[in-house]
Amino acid sequence: MNNKKPPKATSNTFTLTNNKTGESYELPVLSGTMGPDVIDVRRLYADTGHFTYDPGYTSTGSCESKITFIDGEKGILLYRGYPIDVLAEQSDFMEVCNLLLYGDLPSQSQKKKFERDITYHTMLHEQLNYFFRGFRRDSHPMAVMVGVVGALSAFYHDSTDITDPYHRMVASYRLIAKMPTIAAMAYKYTIGQPFVYPRNDLKFSENFLYMMFGTPCEEFKVNPVLAKAMDRILILHADHEQNASTSTVRLAGSSGANPFACIAAGIASLWGPAHGGANEAVLNMLTEIGDAKNIPEFIKRAKDKDDPFRLMGFGHRVYKNFDPRARVLEKTCHEVLDELGIEDEPLLDIAVELERIALEDDYFVSKKLYPNVDFYSGIIFKAMGIPTSLFTVLFAVARTVGWVAQWNEMIEDPTQKIGRPRQLFMGDKEKKYIPLHKRK
Repeated sequence: MNNKKPPKATSNTFTLTNNKTGESYELPVLSGTMGPDVIDVRRLYADTGHFTYDPGYTSTGSCESKITFIDGEKGILLYRGYPIDVLAEQSDFMEVCNLLLYGDLPSQSQKKKFERDITYHTMLHEQLNYFFRGFRRDSHPMAVMVGVVGALSAFYHDSTDITDPYHRMVASYRLIAKMPTIAAMAYKYTIGQPFVYPRNDLKFSENFLYMMFGTPCEEFKVNPVLAKAMDRILILHADHEQNASTSTVRLAGSSGANPFACIAAGIASLWGPAHGGANEAVLNMLTEIGDAKNIPEFIKRAKDKDDPFRLMGFGHRVYKNFDPRARVLEKTCHEVLDELGIEDEPLLDIAVELERIALEDDYFVSKKLYPNVDFYSGIIFKAMGIPTSLFTVLFAVARTVGWVAQWNEMIEDPTQKIGRPRQLFMGDKEKKYIPLHKRK
């Protein structure tokens, strides 16, 4: 267990004054290693009788974390202190997984052992093959993912004791290792092809592509350029601080729920189009534009508040600068298209021209609507032959390690309590009950 100390209070305090009563209250100000200081409101209700009101929790810190740091104004994303672009260029996904789980980059021997441990957890319980048959063939793959991941607790109940560090480690490894297998099986099931079992001689991303596109009919060789692209995509999506799905995992975990149920809850949250479905929306938008010559018309529509059309893939809830992940994916996108011999990809042409115009347009620059990670990922997936219905599934495969790392951190945090947000009640006051025979 982690015996970490609570956040350090600064010498500053925040004074809150009640204008009705004239009473003042001193609130401690806590300081992290990076980022803005926070006002500690944990005793606010006990001391003042008031709650804070913050829909969407945009100004509320829900936990203390050492995993991921984001500076949206400067376009910075760090995993355990390492810049995301450096990791994407120089590391592989397994190394980043080890980093997120354990706090620093592994040695050669540590990485070798970690890769082996993950590799030997990639197979699913054979009975889960029959579980898939309960879904309709036309089920959305995310629906299958939510159901199957939630069901893992019924097949691997030997690793659901969250108070046991060894159980937590085994559950963490199982989730990271089995998620690509589940994702590939969900895809194969929807297209009517037989499941392809994982191979122990392949690396993580290679194995995923092999299970996705291999068949028993012939030998399938994984393209190393595509495997590297997939590895980068997984790294870039591995964690992103306290987003909706991660907060969902933490909230579910705060009740003591088993890790498989918590990650299933995270997948359900990720399924929403405002979260994990954004790259699919980008592809749909580029298809709607149809041709680069139509871009000015759609730019004009995007500026019109009365027009429902919006430029997807631009702007971010956190980043008010260029998304650092988007720069890596732009380069990766060209590498993939070059490798596959796709010289005149209409959607890429539209994307490049749309990016150029938007970055030079005063309207988008003033509103800081820069391209984000979803802008290019959908084009890469399309070029690799991955259907749009599977885009969010790939996001879940990548984000699982972040969810698991955040879940473990929460379990080990002695200051964490069961999540219990408050509300501003606007409903009816207490009513007098009228018996049914007297009601009009």
